[in-house]
Formats: sequence, C-alpha cells, structure tokens
Amino acid sequence: MNYQKKARLLIMSIKNVTIAGAGTLGSQIAYQSARCGYQVRIWNPHPERAEKRIAALRPFYKHDLKLTDEQFDAGLKNIVSITNDWETSFKDADLVIEAVPENLDMKKDFYAQLCSVLPKEAIIASNSSTYVPSQLVQLVDRPAKFLHLHFANHIWVFNTAEIVGNAKTDPAVIQEVVAFAKGIKMLPIVLKKEQHGYIMNALSVPFLNAALGLWGKGVADPITIDKDWMNSTGSPMGPFMSMDVIGLRTVWAIFSSHADTPEQKAIADKLKAMINAGHYGVEAGEGFYTYPHPAYEDPNFLKE
Repeated sequence: MNYQKKARLLIMSIKNVTIAGAGTLGSQIAYQSARCGYQVRIWNPHPERAEKRIAALRPFYKHDLKLTDEQFDAGLKNIVSITNDWETSFKDADLVIEAVPENLDMKKDFYAQLCSVLPKEAIIASNSSTYVPSQLVQLVDRPAKFLHLHFANHIWVFNTAEIVGNAKTDPAVIQEVVAFAKGIKMLPIVLKKEQHGYIMNALSVPFLNAALGLWGKGVADPITIDKDWMNSTGSPMGPFMSMDVIGLRTVWAIFSSHADTPEQKAIADKLKAMINAGHYGVEAGEGFYTYPHPAYEDPNFLKE
C-alpha cells in the first residue's frame, strides 16, 4: 500500500471520540471535536457539570468565531452522550482523550477501569500537562496505541495540538492522531521526544512563574506587572491576563507541583485561596481581573 493511500485510510479511521473528563480543557476538546463532525461521547463523574461547561462555551464561540446559535447548536448535535456510565462512554470509541485531573492516583484508577471496557483497537491519548508519556504508559494495556495529545486553553483560538508518543508508540498511530488534530482544525506539532511541558509550557511556564514570583514578593501588583510587560515588549497580553485565560486551577496545579521553597509555597497558597474563593479565571468571571469586562479592555489601560 502506498503512503498516500494509507494516509487517506488513516484519516477515515477515527470517527467516534470519547473525552474522559470534562473540565476546562476536556469540555473544549469535546465541543471542538463535535463541531468538526466527529461523534463525541463525554465521560465525566458528574455529568451535570459537564453539560454546564459545554453550554458555557456558547458565548466564546459566538464572540471569537462569530458562530450563530444555529451553528453552535449544530455542533451540539454530534455530542452523543454525557454520562458517567463506563460502557456507554467507551464501548464504541476509536479514540479516547483522557483529561482527568492531574492527580496520579486518580489517573491510575481511571486507566484501570478504562482498559477493562475499551475495545482493544482503540487509541488512548492523554492531555496531561504534568506527566510525560513514559510515566503514564505504565498504566495502560496498549503501549503501541498510547500517546499524549496536549492542547492550549481556548483551543478554538489557540489551536495547537502537541503530540508525542512513548518508546513503543506505533508510528501509524501518531499519523492517525495527526490526521485527527487536523480534522478538528488544530495545527499538529509532533515532538521527537518527550519533554515536561511539551514546547508551549516549557517556554511559557518559566515566564509565568517569574511573574508569580514578582507578585509573591510584593514587588508589584498583577495589573502593574502586566502593564510593564505589555508596554515594554509590545505583547498583546500580560502574564496575569494569560493565567486568567489558562485558568488558575491549572496554573496552581503546575506551580504547586514544583513549589519547593517557603516563598514558592506561599505563592501556591495565595493561588489556592483565590481558587477556593471561586476566583479562578475567565471561566469563573473573576481571577486577577473581573469579567466579562476586564480592566484591560479599557482603551486607556496602557496609558494610565
């Protein structure tokens, strides 16, 4: 079989996609996949929360992509089920994208259950930001069909899909997932080897950590830090604006996992206090800024 013919077959092989975990990114991956024509099932321990997260995407798609309500609803029709039932969620899956919380014990429990019900031919992709493939592949029963598929928050705008396999991943599986990423309007970025933080986070996390360090030390408040960065570099966003978009729960999970010094632990505690108060970013209506009309939308934001 020649390569072009094989590639065409690969593009057709993934039709049914199950998203496991409908948090901030899981819900986005689910809707984006459904919008692009894939049959999507969502597994979530609390289905009602998943439904609310999917519904909350409507104003963003309308604002950012100028979708009408009718167009948004057309995507919803491809979401076949939202449930915590294992058999319903996974029995017909060609691809499972795991987006459960970044807790290793939770992932161990999830994969143990998943592998007992998932068809042997199905591909498993983790969206983990914290763990690398060599850590999670030990939890699955099909290393040749396991890889990582990592997305940025607000995937319909920041549409990269970082893809990296483990030592045993079948190259054809990589190509299938590349084709899927293109099918949901992502730019696939294939890494040659695993890397904590992939490319995007390996570059951005030190930058965001530096901003958190300035805040934690009391050098300046978040708005002042953002203004300085934007004015000095011409960047359209400051680090604390970015953290609100990413979501402070994700920022906290990444930062706290490497908080070794008393100063770093104090910053992690400040982030956790914001999260506990319900101030975890754009999705919550408040983070470092208040939404839907944050201070940086003021035309004079960088002039005062």
